[in-house]
Amino acid sequence: MNNYETVFILTPVLSESQVEEAVNKYVDLLKEKNCEIVAKENWGLKKLAYPIQLKKNGFYTLIEFKGEGTVVADLELAFKRDERVIRYLTTKLDKHAVEYAVTRRTKVKAAKA
Repeated sequence: MNNYETVFILTPVLSESQVEEAVNKYVDLLKEKNCEIVAKENWGLKKLAYPIQLKKNGFYTLIEFKGEGTVVADLELAFKRDERVIRYLTTKLDKHAVEYAVTRRTKVKAAKA
């Protein structure tokens, strides 16, 4: 099992419930493929660095998961077919990136508390 993280941007015309529904769709897809969800972060509505499909904002979401390499192709195919997703990026994490992700999550939790 490899460690992955995927960040995707949803179109800003969605409501909060529609965003949550879209995120849950991808979490469920990963669980169906026997992946372990390590973390899920909703970064909220953020300004894009440059317009994408004439949109200047988007809802950012990060999902960290453990799974087989074949699941990435299935996940990215689902992203391509969904008109709500305007950008996505999935990266494989090495042991140093996994350690960094853990420390980053703990810092974020400490800052919120």
